Order: sequence, then C-alpha cells, then structure tokens
Amino acid sequence: MDLLQAIIIAIVEGLTEYLPISSTAHMGFTAALLGMEESEFLKMFQVSIQFGAILSIVVLYWKKFFDFSNLNFYFKLAVAVIPALGLGYLLDDKIEAVLGNQIAISSVLVWGGIVLLFVDKWFKNPKIHDEKDISYKTAIAIGFWQCLAMMPGTSRSAASIIGGMTQGLSRKAAAEFSFFLAVPTMLAVTVYSIFVKTWSNDMKGYEMILQDQDHINLFIIGNVIAFITALIAVKTFIAVLTKYGFKFWGWYRIVIGIVLLIYFYTAS
Repeated sequence: MDLLQAIIIAIVEGLTEYLPISSTAHMGFTAALLGMEESEFLKMFQVSIQFGAILSIVVLYWKKFFDFSNLNFYFKLAVAVIPALGLGYLLDDKIEAVLGNQIAISSVLVWGGIVLLFVDKWFKNPKIHDEKDISYKTAIAIGFWQCLAMMPGTSRSAASIIGGMTQGLSRKAAAEFSFFLAVPTMLAVTVYSIFVKTWSNDMKGYEMILQDQDHINLFIIGNVIAFITALIAVKTFIAVLTKYGFKFWGWYRIVIGIVLLIYFYTAS
C-alpha cells in the first residue's frame, strides 16, 4: 500500500463511517478497485484508522463527552456496547472470513438499501427526542441492533439508527446516539486489533505499524485524514437526515450495490 492508496482509503473511511452505507464495504470495494493486494497490514489499517473517525465525534460533541456531571450518559453507552463487544469477540474469525467476499457484501448493501427506503414510513411518531430520555432498557436494545452490523455491508450506523427508531427515537436523536455509541464500540475494536489480536502473519497490529517508518507514516496520515473527513461527513449527514430522511441513502446503497455486483460477478 502506497501513500496515495492510504489517503484514498482514509477518505472513504471518514466519509462513510457514520453514514448508513457501510464503511467496511466501501473500503473493501475501494481497495479492490485500486487493485490493492490483500494483506494483514491492509486489514489492520482499515480498522486502525477508525481511531481518527472516533476523535471527530468526541470533538464535535465534546460538551457531551466531557460533562462528568451526567454519569448516566457514560453508563448508557457502557450498557449499549456490551452486546457488540461480546458477539464481536466470539465471531471475529467468521466476520474476517466474509470481508473478502465482495459479491456477498454487495448483496447486503442492496438489501440494506431496500430497508432504508421504508424506514421513514415505519417510524412516523417518535417519542424520544433527546439522549437524556433514553432508558437503560432502550440503550441495550439499540446495542443488540448494532450487532447486525457484524455482517459486512450492513452498516453499524444504519443498524443502530434503525434500532433507535424502533425504540421510539426521532431520526436526529437516533443518529446522535448512534454516533455516541460508535465511540466505545470502535475504540474497543481498534484497541483489540492493534494491541490484542494476533493476525495470521503472527504479528500484533502495533508490531506491523512499527515494522518500518512507512507503516508509521501511513498510520498517522490515515488517522488524520479520517478525522478531517469524518467531521465533514457527520455535519452533512445530520442535516440531510433531518430534512430528507433515509430514502437518499437507500437509493444510494441500491445503485452502488447493483453496480458492484455486476462488476465483481463479471470479474470473477
């Protein structure tokens, strides 16, 4: 992976991480379209640059994350993240095995888009408009919905936002709680991938990063780019979602998914 490829992957991560269109799918497609050779460093890089995207949420909502007088906020996130941490650890190998199946991921992208076309009609009368009104029961329910995103192509953002709306949250409240929940979820996945997991090349993530100066540079630049692009994406997404709902993202997923299905099917 060269510098330009790393920058492109990081831009894709930052732009898609918090949108209901699956950052994992988009990074996988991008790498394939760029002709990048699949490697353990590439897989680890795609996970590790989530750290930059995480920081964008902390910066955008810094008053919320550093309001230590509201301990319920932290407890709700802790409860909501438990399902993903447990199932993610148990299913890690199975999830990684699907990451290389671009046809399967493209299919999930299409089916998820079809669901998004009807979400606004299904949940018309929200009762919860603020994070403070979310109960612990609701938080853990959203946490279980988030687990649907363990199938690459589903989108963690889409799963948790739809999960929030099933519990009576407004589109904006569901999206923001999804952002908040992403911080501990993605931080746990990033730490696991860098410091805990032993990849198939018998190396830890941090060992691959520190292997040479080029890897260190790619890691730093990737996170900076992901941070900047995620800032832009989140602000844009909230505005579009609040005004227009999910249909735009649904059609986007369907069109992109079909195009990629044709591309990868004919290329195989």
